[in-house]
Amino acid sequence: MTASLPQSLVLIGAGKMGGAMLEGWLRIGIDPKGISLIDPKPSDEMVALANDKGMRLNPSAKDIPAADVVVLATKPQMLDTAAPAVQAFIHPRTLLISILAGKTLGDLSARLPNAGAIIRAMPNLPAAVQRGATAAAPGKGVSAAQRATADALLGSIGKVEWLDDEGLIDAVTAVSGSGPAYVFHLVECLAAAGKDAGLPADVAERLARATVEGAGELLFQSPLPPGTLRQNVTSPGGTTAAALEVLMAEDGMKPLMRKAVAAAKRRAGELSG
Repeated sequence: MTASLPQSLVLIGAGKMGGAMLEGWLRIGIDPKGISLIDPKPSDEMVALANDKGMRLNPSAKDIPAADVVVLATKPQMLDTAAPAVQAFIHPRTLLISILAGKTLGDLSARLPNAGAIIRAMPNLPAAVQRGATAAAPGKGVSAAQRATADALLGSIGKVEWLDDEGLIDAVTAVSGSGPAYVFHLVECLAAAGKDAGLPADVAERLARATVEGAGELLFQSPLPPGTLRQNVTSPGGTTAAALEVLMAEDGMKPLMRKAVAAAKRRAGELSG
């Protein structure tokens, strides 16, 4: 189904992730005059952007049209105190999209009973550069048209994966939500290993960083599976093969990553319990 962009959208929480989504929405052509921003302490940059684009900043609910979409992007711990104010922006035809970590569809429905259509989404940090990975789980009241609209909104900051089972969100958190930190740590480790091998620390860090940047871009542009890309750079008996014998050993990277993801998933479950 072709998505229709919302004519009236309310963003509640205009911090880093909210701001990244806002930039994406403006880029795909949403009329800024139909956007309302709710944030008790907006940054100077957000105030300037709102003034420049003609977006409403902290209007009362009675001063804006009935919202097609409300996006909830506050800190998760603020849900209980913010709920009464959020309720006022939700009308019978409003779609609520929440990116609050650990807050389930049930949590949201209980605190925001006006919301008949709710989507829970989990974006990640690269959304800030429009290369995010977002997983989304729709509630039972979401129509096909509303899902298509949400797909367009979330797709403005990167790739979107739809989940039939909300219970998979904890696994998503462990893989893509926390995953950027794993990659950043890989760069740290590669740079440290380069220093130990004799490179100046600054050279090792620049090379490690550029290597991961380039490998990520190659993954982005290539249709080949990561395993094939790995094989393409590995000559039999060569230096890469020698390193991969260590990384792909029984006690190498795969079991370590499994333990890391399992720990993150377990903690995600504890936080949402």
